[in-house]
Amino acid sequence: MKTSRILKDFKLGMKIHANDLMQKNYIYTLKEPVGKNFDPEFKPQLTPIQMLKFGVFEGKYLNDCTKEFPKEWFEQTTEKRSPKKADIDKNYFKIKSRQPLQTWIQKGWIIPGDPDIRGWFQWYCRYYLGRRIPEIDHRQIKRWKSFKRHLGQIEKNCMPADLSCRPRQRQALLQWAYNPFI
Repeated sequence: MKTSRILKDFKLGMKIHANDLMQKNYIYTLKEPVGKNFDPEFKPQLTPIQMLKFGVFEGKYLNDCTKEFPKEWFEQTTEKRSPKKADIDKNYFKIKSRQPLQTWIQKGWIIPGDPDIRGWFQWYCRYYLGRRIPEIDHRQIKRWKSFKRHLGQIEKNCMPADLSCRPRQRQALLQWAYNPFI
Protein backbone atom coordinates (compact mmCIF):
# COMPACT_ATOMS: atom_id res chain seq x y z
CA MET A 1 0.00 0.00 0.00
CA LYS A 2 1.36 3.39 -0.94
CA THR A 3 0.91 5.91 1.83
CA SER A 4 1.40 9.57 2.40
CA ARG A 5 3.51 11.41 4.89
CA ILE A 6 2.76 11.52 8.61
CA LEU A 7 0.24 14.04 9.96
CA LYS A 8 2.79 16.43 11.44
CA ASP A 9 4.30 16.89 7.97
CA PHE A 10 1.09 18.50 6.66
CA LYS A 11 2.01 22.20 6.87
CA LEU A 12 0.41 25.51 6.03
CA GLY A 13 0.99 26.34 2.36
CA MET A 14 1.65 22.74 1.37
CA LYS A 15 0.25 21.59 -1.97
CA ILE A 16 -1.58 18.26 -1.90
CA HIS A 17 -1.89 16.20 -5.08
CA ALA A 18 -4.93 13.93 -5.32
CA ASN A 19 -4.58 11.10 -7.80
CA ASP A 20 -6.84 8.13 -7.19
CA LEU A 21 -9.40 5.98 -8.98
CA MET A 22 -12.03 8.74 -9.01
CA GLN A 23 -9.95 11.90 -9.30
CA LYS A 24 -6.84 12.69 -11.30
CA ASN A 25 -4.49 15.65 -10.98
CA TYR A 26 -6.51 17.59 -8.40
CA ILE A 27 -4.20 19.90 -6.45
CA TYR A 28 -5.11 21.96 -3.42
CA THR A 29 -3.19 24.11 -0.96
CA LEU A 30 -3.44 23.93 2.83
CA LYS A 31 -4.52 27.40 3.93
CA GLU A 32 -4.97 26.69 7.65
CA PRO A 33 -3.09 24.53 10.17
CA VAL A 34 -4.34 20.94 10.51
CA GLY A 35 -7.45 20.73 12.69
CA LYS A 36 -7.50 24.49 13.38
CA ASN A 37 -9.36 27.65 12.46
CA PHE A 38 -12.66 26.05 11.53
CA ASP A 39 -15.65 28.18 10.61
CA PRO A 40 -17.34 29.17 13.93
CA GLU A 41 -20.51 27.37 12.76
CA PHE A 42 -18.63 24.10 12.26
CA LYS A 43 -17.87 22.20 15.45
CA PRO A 44 -17.47 18.51 14.60
CA GLN A 45 -17.36 16.22 17.60
CA LEU A 46 -15.03 13.71 15.95
CA THR A 47 -11.90 14.00 13.83
CA PRO A 48 -11.55 12.02 10.61
CA ILE A 49 -9.20 9.49 12.22
CA GLN A 50 -11.59 8.99 15.16
CA MET A 51 -14.38 8.30 12.70
CA LEU A 52 -12.25 5.81 10.79
CA LYS A 53 -11.12 4.10 14.02
CA PHE A 54 -14.72 3.59 15.15
CA GLY A 55 -15.75 2.16 11.79
CA VAL A 56 -17.57 4.04 9.04
CA PHE A 57 -18.78 3.56 5.47
CA GLU A 58 -18.53 -0.24 5.72
CA GLY A 59 -14.74 0.08 5.57
CA LYS A 60 -14.96 1.20 1.95
CA TYR A 61 -13.75 4.78 2.13
CA LEU A 62 -10.50 6.42 1.05
CA ASN A 63 -8.95 3.03 0.27
CA ASP A 64 -7.43 4.31 -2.96
CA CYS A 65 -6.53 7.74 -1.49
CA THR A 66 -3.68 6.66 0.75
CA LYS A 67 -1.17 9.06 -0.79
CA GLU A 68 -3.39 12.11 -0.21
CA PHE A 69 -4.10 11.73 3.49
CA PRO A 70 -1.95 11.19 6.60
CA LYS A 71 -0.29 7.81 6.96
CA GLU A 72 -1.72 7.37 10.48
CA TRP A 73 -5.28 7.49 9.13
CA PHE A 74 -4.59 4.19 7.38
CA GLU A 75 -2.08 2.49 9.66
CA GLN A 76 -4.23 3.00 12.77
CA THR A 77 -7.48 1.86 11.12
CA THR A 78 -6.46 -1.30 9.27
CA GLU A 79 -8.98 -3.53 11.08
CA LYS A 80 -11.83 -1.15 10.18
CA ARG A 81 -11.06 -1.03 6.46
CA SER A 82 -12.34 -3.30 3.74
CA PRO A 83 -10.55 -2.43 0.50
CA LYS A 84 -12.14 -5.08 -1.71
CA LYS A 85 -15.85 -4.80 -0.86
CA ALA A 86 -18.21 -3.08 1.56
CA ASP A 87 -18.55 -4.97 4.84
CA ILE A 88 -21.17 -3.85 7.38
CA ASP A 89 -19.19 -5.60 10.11
CA LYS A 90 -16.59 -2.83 9.71
CA ASN A 91 -19.17 -0.24 10.82
CA TYR A 92 -19.27 0.44 14.54
CA PHE A 93 -22.97 -0.36 14.79
CA LYS A 94 -22.73 -3.32 12.36
CA ILE A 95 -25.49 -1.87 10.21
CA LYS A 96 -25.65 -0.51 6.67
CA SER A 97 -25.87 3.23 6.78
CA ARG A 98 -24.83 4.63 3.47
CA GLN A 99 -26.22 5.10 0.02
CA PRO A 100 -24.47 4.52 -3.29
CA LEU A 101 -22.53 7.40 -4.80
CA GLN A 102 -25.06 7.49 -7.67
CA THR A 103 -27.84 8.32 -5.17
CA TRP A 104 -25.78 11.21 -3.79
CA ILE A 105 -25.34 12.57 -7.30
CA GLN A 106 -29.06 12.15 -8.18
CA LYS A 107 -30.12 13.98 -5.01
CA GLY A 108 -27.74 16.86 -5.72
CA TRP A 109 -25.58 16.23 -2.67
CA ILE A 110 -22.56 15.97 -4.96
CA ILE A 111 -22.52 18.68 -7.59
CA PRO A 112 -20.80 18.16 -10.95
CA GLY A 113 -17.47 19.97 -10.90
CA ASP A 114 -17.26 19.78 -7.11
CA PRO A 115 -13.68 18.83 -6.16
CA ASP A 116 -14.96 16.52 -3.41
CA ILE A 117 -16.44 13.93 -5.73
CA ARG A 118 -16.83 11.35 -2.94
CA GLY A 119 -19.01 13.65 -0.86
CA TRP A 120 -19.12 15.11 2.62
CA PHE A 121 -16.46 12.98 4.32
CA GLN A 122 -13.90 13.69 1.61
CA TRP A 123 -14.69 17.39 2.04
CA TYR A 124 -14.28 17.08 5.83
CA CYS A 125 -10.92 15.29 5.52
CA ARG A 126 -9.60 18.00 3.23
CA TYR A 127 -11.07 20.77 5.37
CA TYR A 128 -9.55 19.20 8.50
CA LEU A 129 -6.13 19.17 6.82
CA GLY A 130 -6.49 22.89 6.09
CA ARG A 131 -7.97 23.29 2.63
CA ARG A 132 -10.51 26.12 2.38
CA ILE A 133 -12.90 26.87 -0.50
CA PRO A 134 -15.45 29.33 0.97
CA GLU A 135 -18.47 28.55 -1.25
CA ILE A 136 -18.02 24.77 -0.90
CA ASP A 137 -17.21 25.03 2.81
CA HIS A 138 -20.39 27.05 3.40
CA ARG A 139 -22.55 24.47 1.57
CA GLN A 140 -21.00 21.48 3.36
CA ILE A 141 -21.18 23.12 6.80
CA LYS A 142 -24.85 23.89 6.18
CA ARG A 143 -25.44 20.22 5.33
CA TRP A 144 -23.53 19.12 8.45
CA LYS A 145 -25.59 21.45 10.65
CA SER A 146 -28.86 20.13 9.22
CA PHE A 147 -27.81 16.58 10.08
CA LYS A 148 -27.89 17.46 13.79
CA ARG A 149 -31.64 16.75 13.74
CA HIS A 150 -30.75 13.05 14.04
CA LEU A 151 -28.97 13.74 17.31
CA GLY A 152 -32.16 15.35 18.64
CA GLN A 153 -34.21 12.33 17.60
CA ILE A 154 -31.92 9.98 19.52
CA GLU A 155 -32.00 12.23 22.59
CA LYS A 156 -35.80 12.37 22.40
CA ASN A 157 -36.48 8.68 21.74
CA CYS A 158 -33.66 6.74 23.43
CA MET A 159 -32.52 6.21 26.98
CA PRO A 160 -29.07 7.71 27.60
CA ALA A 161 -26.26 5.37 26.51
CA ASP A 162 -28.68 2.77 25.06
CA LEU A 163 -26.64 2.11 21.94
CA SER A 164 -29.15 -0.49 20.73
CA CYS A 165 -31.71 2.30 20.21
CA ARG A 166 -31.70 3.67 16.66
CA PRO A 167 -28.43 2.11 15.49
CA ARG A 168 -28.89 3.27 11.89
CA GLN A 169 -29.18 6.90 13.00
CA ARG A 170 -26.23 6.45 15.35
CA GLN A 171 -24.08 5.05 12.52
CA ALA A 172 -25.13 7.95 10.31
CA LEU A 173 -24.23 10.44 13.06
CA LEU A 174 -20.81 8.81 13.36
CA GLN A 175 -20.35 9.24 9.61
CA TRP A 176 -21.14 12.97 9.96
CA ALA A 177 -18.66 13.58 12.83
CA TYR A 178 -21.32 13.74 15.55
CA ASN A 179 -20.96 11.75 18.78
CA PRO A 180 -23.37 8.80 18.45
CA PHE A 181 -22.65 7.49 21.97
CA ILE A 182 -25.11 9.75 23.81
